[in-house]
Amino acid sequence: MVVDPLVRDAVIYASTLSMLSLGLTLTYLTTKVPNFAHGSLATIGSYTLLTFTSVLKLNAYLSIPFAFLISGGASAAFYLLALRPLINRGAGLLHQMIATIAFELVLIASLNIYADLITRTFRVQSRDVLLRRFDVQIEGLGPGVFLASVVFVAVTLVVLVLLLHRTRFGVAMRAAIENPMLAGTLGVNVKLVYLFSWFLAGGLAGVSGVLLGLHYQQDPAFGSRMLVSIFASSILGGLSSIYGAVLGGYVIGLVEVLGIFQLSRVVGGWILPYRIIFPLLIMAVTLLVFPKGLSGLQLSGIVSRLRRGGGATP
Repeated sequence: MVVDPLVRDAVIYASTLSMLSLGLTLTYLTTKVPNFAHGSLATIGSYTLLTFTSVLKLNAYLSIPFAFLISGGASAAFYLLALRPLINRGAGLLHQMIATIAFELVLIASLNIYADLITRTFRVQSRDVLLRRFDVQIEGLGPGVFLASVVFVAVTLVVLVLLLHRTRFGVAMRAAIENPMLAGTLGVNVKLVYLFSWFLAGGLAGVSGVLLGLHYQQDPAFGSRMLVSIFASSILGGLSSIYGAVLGGYVIGLVEVLGIFQLSRVVGGWILPYRIIFPLLIMAVTLLVFPKGLSGLQLSGIVSRLRRGGGATP
């Protein structure tokens, strides 16, 4: 079996987008603030991959746990040092959003500095770099990241479900998300739950960045350019469901890659750089038509209305 390269690219992109959407949804579920720095947390993972492969000359997949820890640590540090103090002082949603934007700018600047540093020190190309040569090849499937991206999404979803429903910490986490004041009264350390959520979200972004770096050309602003697609995925998923986040990521990712390809065949290749129109349109339609996203749809009610409409006489 040979997988079509276009389908393979679409699945890789959609899988990594699902993990990024899942992380963004986790942080929104806890602190109710959209994290505009989430894309750059993925870029940290990409540069961790670059360091392991081009500087340390190690296997690309060995960078995954380190990317998880570094990106997760950066995310947790932001929550602990910036966001929590703002919340404790009664800062509103607008101020918290501005703080995430400032964090995004700090990350982009830091990544640019790091890129210059490794170029000057190790004579390694650090911008517009393609690292596909460091990936393994699987006969019939192509690059290993194709299989790895799907497996990581499945494993992450299973682990999260088990964590949330089969462990005491998971029960405490769900309680803190649903009713933080009541959870705190019952002895749940809500601040610790929030800190863990931000760490986990950042870690997932870091892993996504490694997988993206194995397949796509990287630069310090790559993750930032994905922010619209990440938000579109989370909004389509409903911003309140980890299952919806994964589904939204796959829908947006597949439509974005396959849709722009089909459109280019009709209007010409000049449209390819404008693939962002697909997540933008889907996000706009979602917010206008069903603002709670896919997780808020009552499918049984929709089916019933369609049946009644189909069976009605004019």
